[in-house]
Amino acid sequence: MSEARPRIAIVDYDMGNRRSVEKALEHVGATARITREFTELREADALVLPGVGAFPRGMHNLREHGLDSLLRERVAAGTPLLGICLGMQLLFDSSTELAELTTGLGLIGGEVRVLDAGGRRVPHIGWNEVRLERTCALTADLPVAGAPFYHVHSYAVHPTDAEDIVGTTGYGERFATIVARGSVYGTQFHPEKSSRDGLALLASFVRLVQVPHAPQVYA
Repeated sequence: MSEARPRIAIVDYDMGNRRSVEKALEHVGATARITREFTELREADALVLPGVGAFPRGMHNLREHGLDSLLRERVAAGTPLLGICLGMQLLFDSSTELAELTTGLGLIGGEVRVLDAGGRRVPHIGWNEVRLERTCALTADLPVAGAPFYHVHSYAVHPTDAEDIVGTTGYGERFATIVARGSVYGTQFHPEKSSRDGLALLASFVRLVQVPHAPQVYA
């Protein structure tokens, strides 16, 4: 008998590339569903928070639907959560996007600040090489030396704890583009748009869903 496909819920908060993430997860072995229904989100084996757009609007939408508290609840229970692009930024404590301080989910310590591109064009759009800084279940099937991934962003995360940084890339400044803390993972780039290595990363996420994660407590 074949092993059941993990159920992964893609959080629907009216921001970004939900359908392409759904298709990519299905391709690498998950049963994926786009939803904001609390019952479905609680029953899922893992959650994905995608997103394209501005941090303040993203947090507004999450709060409006009560999804911010639901996400903290599921992470506290040890449920794996993957944030993609804006979804990764929302995992952090705060952002200064649009010249206002907005409180984030607080699942990873740190802040989101405008990308210091060193005179290069912003937003940072296109393929860029990601260097792996430490081992992580999410990157288990990537080349040890790293790989190129597709980025689209104007802001970058700055984790409080360097141990939360898994991968970095450079565009003016060197910034964190893969992060992990407990059952919480994030990528600044779009794995669903990053060809073979992006699908390999998503396949690793699908596999790690089946490994128990310890419950966590967040203030």
